[in-house]
Amino acid sequence: MKTWRSFVAAIVLTGFSIPATSVIWPVTWPVTWLLLAPVAAQSVDAIAIEGNRRVEAETIRSYFRPGPGGHLDQAAIDDGLKELVGTGLFQDVKINHTGGRIVVSVVENPVIDRVAFEGNKKVKDEQLSAEVQSKPRGTLSRPMVQSDALRIAEIYRHSGRYDVRVTPEIIERSNNRVDLVFTVDEGAKTGIKTIEFIGNNAFTAARLKDVIKTHETNFLSFLGSANIYDPDRVEADRDLIRRFYLKHGYADVQVVAALAEYDRESKGFQVTFKIEEGQQYRVATVSFRSNIAGFDPGILRSLSRVREGSLYNVEAIEKSVEDMQIEASRRGYAFAVVRPDGDRNFEAHTVGIMFRVEEGPRTYIERIDIRGNGRTRDYVIRREFDLSEGDAYNRALVDRAERRLKNLDYFKTVKITTEPGSSSDRVILIVDLEEKSTGDFSVSGGYSTTDGALAEVSVSERNLLGRGLFAKATVSYGQYSRGLSLSFVEPYLLDYRIALGLDAYYKEQLPTDYTTYGVKTIGFAPRLGLALREDLTLQLRYSLYQQEVSLDSAYNNCNNNASNTSLAFNPTPVYIKDVLGGVDPTNSVSSGLYGYGCYGDGESTLPVRKELAAGATWTSQIGYTLTYNTLDNNKNPTDGLLIDFKQDFAGVGGDVTYLKSAVDAKYYTPLVSDLIGLIHLQGGVLTKVGDNDLRMLDHFQMGPNLVRGFATNGIGPRDITYASFGAVGDALGGTKYWGASFELQMPFWFLPSEVGLKGAVYADAGSLWGYEGPTSWTATGEVNTPACPTCGLQYDDNNVVRTSVGVGLIWASPFGPLRFDYAVPITKGKYDIVQEFRFGGGTSF
Repeated sequence: MKTWRSFVAAIVLTGFSIPATSVIWPVTWPVTWLLLAPVAAQSVDAIAIEGNRRVEAETIRSYFRPGPGGHLDQAAIDDGLKELVGTGLFQDVKINHTGGRIVVSVVENPVIDRVAFEGNKKVKDEQLSAEVQSKPRGTLSRPMVQSDALRIAEIYRHSGRYDVRVTPEIIERSNNRVDLVFTVDEGAKTGIKTIEFIGNNAFTAARLKDVIKTHETNFLSFLGSANIYDPDRVEADRDLIRRFYLKHGYADVQVVAALAEYDRESKGFQVTFKIEEGQQYRVATVSFRSNIAGFDPGILRSLSRVREGSLYNVEAIEKSVEDMQIEASRRGYAFAVVRPDGDRNFEAHTVGIMFRVEEGPRTYIERIDIRGNGRTRDYVIRREFDLSEGDAYNRALVDRAERRLKNLDYFKTVKITTEPGSSSDRVILIVDLEEKSTGDFSVSGGYSTTDGALAEVSVSERNLLGRGLFAKATVSYGQYSRGLSLSFVEPYLLDYRIALGLDAYYKEQLPTDYTTYGVKTIGFAPRLGLALREDLTLQLRYSLYQQEVSLDSAYNNCNNNASNTSLAFNPTPVYIKDVLGGVDPTNSVSSGLYGYGCYGDGESTLPVRKELAAGATWTSQIGYTLTYNTLDNNKNPTDGLLIDFKQDFAGVGGDVTYLKSAVDAKYYTPLVSDLIGLIHLQGGVLTKVGDNDLRMLDHFQMGPNLVRGFATNGIGPRDITYASFGAVGDALGGTKYWGASFELQMPFWFLPSEVGLKGAVYADAGSLWGYEGPTSWTATGEVNTPACPTCGLQYDDNNVVRTSVGVGLIWASPFGPLRFDYAVPITKGKYDIVQEFRFGGGTSF
């Protein structure tokens, strides 16, 4: 009995289309499956093959497999036909049943001779070739070509070009060969025109735009890609907004949606974030409970970063949990798990936090598999883990390792996942990495009112030889300074988390409008750095350097030694008094014609000339810096505390002895409506050690770094030896200083936040005093005498409080950080030098 199945007749695919924004097909490729009559069961040998040129007939017959009894029935032929068409080797397949025979007529797909790309300027041929599946010497497949065109369009979309058009073109050659050409109309970049927020009552749109990574298109967008629409980045921004709210007490916040709508008229996207803020919560209570016998939860109290009465802060809770879990592991409870529970009071808007310590599952790490590190050595990655194979699995330590790997800045992406091990109590850690370039070559240029114009060239490598080493070489040449520096850092000394740094440098500081002398310094400085806690670091250092003063002859041509007759011009005290106009101390009457003495042409200060005569001086010192840092962002902080305390002791050999101590503290806090408050306190003391006198070069020199509105080295003790003649000498520096500043920083709400402009208003106060350097120079006879009162050093050391108020413009520009300040001194010393406008900045390109 003959079996009739569905009759297939002229299933033809013609003129299929792709959306115009993606692909245009100019050709039609027909494919026909034709079954003209019912087929009786018969043998495979009865199948005749026609039209094949490259594919063997037996290969085609092999797709028609006989059923029971060794014969073909209609079902077997249907199945063979589907498989044959599915190979993609044929452009057309027909099956006819004539004269008791089955005839399979095929039209083979052509062979691709070459695959070419035209019109692609932003994406290289090599990148497109790697993405498309159609390859030279392969068979031309219509579905594959369609997929390739869509894939090319997707590549351009990810680079922000949503107006791209991809047109595949088939060029026929001889011997059934073709050229496949993808013509690309790249179109313009599709940027973000507007970013809007719905439901944000607690924070302004400008503040939230600072939180997310996506930015609106502006006149500086050509320097980056943050204005290009990327759905993955927008989705990540949702989480950034949510965590920002959770950090500021909004425990019920939800970022309901992130909608992106393409506007064809403006050829850009409108991105809208819909937010449900909820209420702001504060912490009512903080308690601890342990379900592990013998474990006292009270030992964890000091590790809590959450305080009663403070705003509910998810980040503080997460960091507390991590610290507590690690501490429990150190005390022998390797499987302890700390879980925070929150008890909300919806009426009072408070949350009670309980840190609950429980026994976690007894799971061990079977092994750690690292994938994707083609260049970075395995041990560089493994040393960021505080656990290894065979240790108890601790999620807090795994999260810390992932964060450390990200902070290395060696990888584009870092993801640590787990897979089941060989038994139920074993897990395998999978570390997936994607490496990125870690070498940098930069050419920098800048200008400031202090250092003048400056150019710098530097070469650095953060992951030298894949071993995690850092090396950098820098050459700078400027209007007032020039130098060379070499740096090397081994972050894990002897496999301990201790960083060893080595620095060698040469620096030449030239005379400026504020100093008559120059200083050459060449030195070497090894240092050790270690993290005591996540927010507390210690640096130990040793410095050995040589300093030498240089002075133009015009500032060193006065000799007041009456016994020295070797000079052609030897202004003795009598000559100074009678000819040059020195003042007779007995009657305070000048009998000379000029009235300027030997300082008439502007002699440099006595301590400088003494250093010049002494020649090169070696300083050998040891020191340390203790840093406490809780800033939310080191580059653009808005909240947190940064304290540096440093001490340096000179006298471990060398020619100089002293003890120098300094503290610098900055506290940032958000106020209202995106205002950021900054309190800056600083102070320092230089102490004489032993019998050696302090050099002027070792004193603190202060100016706008202490109180804005004053010139570099513009405040503090100053040489006034010839002030009565209308001139003021070099700044001498002081052994003590203090400074206090209050600053308000605010964005310009009428400008896009990504422009990076902020304004500032501030008030500064401070003082520098206590000069203890040389005041006479007995070695050359330059001493104060009744006949020559101007031969020794006369100086002003008035401990007056300097104050100023001012405004500033801060620009986080693509050319580097720039700052403009205009400050007006309110109180100042008699001989201080005022400089109301100050500018500084630089760039790397």
